[in-house]
Amino acid sequence: METEDEKQLASSGDAAQQSLFIDPPSPDGDIVVEASLSDEAIESILTALDDGRDDDVRLFLEVLGIPDRADLVSKIGAEDRAFLIDRFPHVFTPDVFSWLAPELASQTLEQMSPARVAALISNLESDDALRLIEDLSPRIQKQILLKMSAGDREAVEEGLSYPDDSAGRLMNREFVTIPRFWTVGKTIDYMREAASELPDDFTIIFVIDPMYHVVGEIPLNRILRSKRSIKIEDLALNSIHPIPATTDQEDVARLFEREDLTTAPVVDEDNRIIGVITVDDVVDVIHEEAQEDILRLGGVGGTSDLHSGIQVTALSRFWWLAINLVTALIASSVVGLFEATIDKLVALAVLMPIVAGMGGNAGTQTLTVAVRALATRELSRTNMMRVVWKETAVGFLNGVAFAVISGLIASWWFNDPMLGVVIGLAMVINLVAAGLSGILIPIGLEKMKIDPALASAVFLTTITDVVGFFTFLGLASWLML
Repeated sequence: METEDEKQLASSGDAAQQSLFIDPPSPDGDIVVEASLSDEAIESILTALDDGRDDDVRLFLEVLGIPDRADLVSKIGAEDRAFLIDRFPHVFTPDVFSWLAPELASQTLEQMSPARVAALISNLESDDALRLIEDLSPRIQKQILLKMSAGDREAVEEGLSYPDDSAGRLMNREFVTIPRFWTVGKTIDYMREAASELPDDFTIIFVIDPMYHVVGEIPLNRILRSKRSIKIEDLALNSIHPIPATTDQEDVARLFEREDLTTAPVVDEDNRIIGVITVDDVVDVIHEEAQEDILRLGGVGGTSDLHSGIQVTALSRFWWLAINLVTALIASSVVGLFEATIDKLVALAVLMPIVAGMGGNAGTQTLTVAVRALATRELSRTNMMRVVWKETAVGFLNGVAFAVISGLIASWWFNDPMLGVVIGLAMVINLVAAGLSGILIPIGLEKMKIDPALASAVFLTTITDVVGFFTFLGLASWLML
């Protein structure tokens, strides 16, 4: 049976959808709000907003979940975004902004007054609040901090003092601790009496000594299943995994994965507990790091520029393209050394991109595996030579296979068996070089403290182009002319 509240909510949702779809944008005139907000729904919201049907828009927005509201904000233009947020502040709650991409959240918050941003941040959990404010400019950060209460300001300033992408930035400062000499009954009574001061959601209680060092942790279910007279120290688990606040977030995620953790305490330099990291924070880290590596491999930096301005995006990509231009000129200079050879045998100009392209693709395969293995610590000094040998052998085997295929095709195409031999030998050499460089380049960059995901691709492309052009044209000069 539906409750009155549920019926009222359903009625509001139906009314909102019906009023929004008086002029339906699709043949069926319906919308179903599922995992993500449809484009038709977004268009209808904007149309109703332009027509001044604020009540319709409000009813519809109130039915949407937090992720869908954030999705709406991210897909509309800057003017519509500012207008919608200003018109319906009660709908765009603090949680909505914590769902936005960092760069979009920064742009949106910077258009709002410092007092309103301070109010939004103050109503978020400490880790979400810090995530929103850390990407803002120092000037705006200062203005916002001045509008916050002393306690909230102190918590945010403390979080900002830790390195970027560290456990100190990631942790939540709301957690529950109890002394080891308490009993189960006293713990339950404490949680009931201090209910308003406890975090909204928690599953672990940390047991501490007088110096605030974590000596154990207890899941809530163990407390609820135990008799009131049992001492906490008899229940506390000893397998704790305290994380220093300066630990990199990638290492935090790796620890959670290896130890199958759901919660872990964060400690300062004196091993005193100052925060807690939960598995939902780690999921965000995994998503963020994966996105960062993908973007860097594509040469567009570590953050998405989907919401950045045209000039900012163009400038961020310019330098990477400039580096690629330099490497392309290096490869072209190798081709220039064999200009006379190409003039005598035009077929070489037709076939040489095949050798370079195959080497680049094969090297990218190895490079992708190597960068991931380095990021997950699967590749280290212990197994390095074994992996290098394997990738070289794979390059040789694929090189032989494609040497036969490309050699037969080239011989038939240009009716010249020796041309097939040349491209076949060049294919073997370049694919071996591709496999070897695809594994050695990221390892070398890692040793030099350079992010392999950022710089590997440009070096790999240069090597496979140079080796491919040089071997193919050099062999042609030696064997055919």
